[in-house]
Amino acid sequence: MKPLNFIIIKLTACLVIGILAAHFLPLSLSQSFSNTIFLFLGFIFLFRHSKRQFRKHIWFGLSSFLLMCCIGVLVYNLHDQKNFKSHYTSIIDDNNTSSYELTIQIKERLKPTLYHNKYVVKVLNIDEQVARGKLLLNIEKDSLEHTYNVDDILFTSLDIQPIHKSLNPYQFNYKAYLEKQYIYHQLYSNSKSILTLKSQKQTLFGYAESLHKTINYELKTYDFKPEQLNIINALILGQRQDMDQDIYADYINAGAVHILAVSGLHVGIILMLLSYILKPFERFKNGKLIKMSLIILLLWMFAIIAGLSASVTRAVTMFSIVAFAINLKRPTNIYNTLTISIFILLLCKPMFLFDVGFQMSYLAIFAIVSLQPILYKFWKPKWKITDYLWQIFTVTIAAQIGVIPISLYYFHQFPGLFFISNLAIIPCLGLILCLGILVIILALLHSLPEFLAHLFEYLIHLMNAVVNWVAKQDTFIITSISFDIEHVLVSYFTIIAIVFLYQKQSFKRLSFFLISIILIQGVWIYSEYKNANSKFVIFHKNRYSLIAKKVDSELNVFDNLDSIAYTKDKTIMSFCVGNFINTIKRRPLQSVYQFQNKTLLVVDSLSIYNVKHFKPDFVLLRNSPRIHLERLIDSIHPKLIIADGSNYKSYIKRWESTCKKRKLPFHQTGKKGAFIIK
Repeated sequence: MKPLNFIIIKLTACLVIGILAAHFLPLSLSQSFSNTIFLFLGFIFLFRHSKRQFRKHIWFGLSSFLLMCCIGVLVYNLHDQKNFKSHYTSIIDDNNTSSYELTIQIKERLKPTLYHNKYVVKVLNIDEQVARGKLLLNIEKDSLEHTYNVDDILFTSLDIQPIHKSLNPYQFNYKAYLEKQYIYHQLYSNSKSILTLKSQKQTLFGYAESLHKTINYELKTYDFKPEQLNIINALILGQRQDMDQDIYADYINAGAVHILAVSGLHVGIILMLLSYILKPFERFKNGKLIKMSLIILLLWMFAIIAGLSASVTRAVTMFSIVAFAINLKRPTNIYNTLTISIFILLLCKPMFLFDVGFQMSYLAIFAIVSLQPILYKFWKPKWKITDYLWQIFTVTIAAQIGVIPISLYYFHQFPGLFFISNLAIIPCLGLILCLGILVIILALLHSLPEFLAHLFEYLIHLMNAVVNWVAKQDTFIITSISFDIEHVLVSYFTIIAIVFLYQKQSFKRLSFFLISIILIQGVWIYSEYKNANSKFVIFHKNRYSLIAKKVDSELNVFDNLDSIAYTKDKTIMSFCVGNFINTIKRRPLQSVYQFQNKTLLVVDSLSIYNVKHFKPDFVLLRNSPRIHLERLIDSIHPKLIIADGSNYKSYIKRWESTCKKRKLPFHQTGKKGAFIIK
C-alpha cells in the first residue's frame, strides 16, 4: 500500500501547515474563525455539487485541504489564552513595576535550580479580578526547604515580571521555550511572602502527585538510595525533576536518555502485560470489548500518573487507536495509525508540534517501521537469542537514523556507542519495568519482600553502571557539531531517497537520489557562504569580560576567565557551533580593538582613558572602573558606551543615568544582551 494515498495523512499534513502558519504568521482569532467559517461553507457547497455530478472535482479536494489548514490556524489561536480578554496580560501593565495581589494555583513542579524552586502556576485572580493564564513561579530556597504541592491555592502580592530572552547569541532561548507552553511572565518570591489558602487535591494531576509521594515514602522504608528512587520515578512514573544531573548527563552521553522518558517502548510493554493479565475476560460475552475498554482506561490512567508528557500521551493515543482497530477487526496500516494519533494530539494540543520529544518520538517510530525490516533482511540468524539481539540492534540503528538529523540540530552531539547501551538495557527493560511495577504495588500494600527489593535495586545499579561506562568513553562522543535547519531538511530528504531507491531501482528513484546528493552539496556551499563574514561580539558574562572577533571560520577569544571557568563555559562553544567555527584562538584582553574601521577603547579598573588625539567610536567599561563618566564623555566624545557583566550593578545604574542625561546611547549587556558589530 502507498501510505500517501491515505486521506488522513494528507489532512494531517494540512493541519501541520496551518499550525506552522499561525505560529510564524500570526492571525487574530476573529480572522482565523471567519476564514474557517467561509471555507467550511465553500466546502459544503462543493461537496454537494460533486455529489450531484457523481465525480470528484479538483476544487472540492482543494477546498478540503485549505479548510484543514484554516482549522490548524484556528486550533492554534483557540489554545492561546492571550487571545481572550480574561487573560492576565490584558489586565497588567508591563511598564508598571508595582505589585499585584495574586491568587494562583500550582499546576506543575519543575526541576529546581541552585537558588530557586520552580513551579508552573495558574492565575485565578489579579487584584480581585477573575483572570486566566499561566506564570512561572520562582521561590527562593531556604533552610526549611518548604515545597508546595500540585493544586495548592496560594495568595501573594508580587510584581509580574517579563521573561527575558537569552543574552548571548545561539544560547538556549528559555523565553521562547516557555512561550510554547503559554507562559509569558514570571514571579520571584520567598515562602514568607506567600500565604497558602487551600491545600486540597482537586485535579487528576494533584492526585497523581499525591500517589508519587506515597510511593516514594513507602520505597524509602526499604532503603532505596536517592539516585535509585530518581530512576524509578523517571522510568515508571515519568517524573525527572529530582534526577541527579551527573546521572542524567551519563544517559545523554550514552545515547540512552529515551529510556528515562516514558514513551512508546514503556507503554508497549505495559500493554502486553495488561493484555496477558486481562485475557480471562475474553471467555465472557463481549469479553474482548470489555478487555479493550479496560486496557485503554488503565493506559490513560498510567498516562495521567506519568504527567501526560508529549511522549507518553502520544504512545497511549497510538495504542488506543490500535486497540480500537483490533477490536473492530479492521486491517490497519501503521502509517495510518501513527498519523491518526498525530492528528488527534495536534487538535488537542497544537504546541506539541514544537516539542522536541514529540518530534523525536514520531521520527524514531516512522524510522523503525520503515527501516528496521530493510536492515533485518541483511542477516537472518539461526539461533533465537541471536535473532532477538539482532532485532534489537536493527531497531536501535533504525531509530537512531531517524533521529540523528534532528538530534544534531538540537543537541549538536552524537554518542558513538549508543548501540552498546541500548543492546545492554533494552532486552532487560521489560523485566525492569514489570519488576518495578510489582515492587511499587507490593510496597504500597506493605508486602514487599526484602530479596525482591534488593534484586530490583541491583538491576537499577547495574543499568546505571553500564550507562556510566559507555558515557565515560569520551573518544566516541562527538560534540560541538554545527548543524542547522537546512541540514536537517536535506538529511531527511536523502534518507527517504535512499530507502526508495533500495526498495525499487528505477530511473525516477535514481534521479530522486541524485537530486538529494546535489542538495547536500548545495547546503554545505550555502553554509560556507552564509558564515563567510566578520563579527565583533562583547558577550554578557557575570563577573567576567568575554570578547570575540570572528573572521570567516576563525574565532579569536579575549577573556579574563580562569582555565576551569573557561572549560565549563558554554557561551563561546554555542557561538562556534552556530557560526560553523573551525579554529579558536584564545588571547588575553586588550585595551584597544579595531574592527571594520571602528575603534573600541576598553576602560577597566585602572581607569585609563585620556590619551591625547585618541577618539574611539565605542567605550567598553569593565571591572567597575572608578571614573567620572561625564568627564570621560567630554574628553574623548564616544558614540556609544557599553557596560558588560563584570561591573557592579550600582555602577551600571549610575552610568546609565548619566548617558540618559547626556542623550548618549548606553548598552548594558545584562539587559540588552551581547553587543555585536557586523
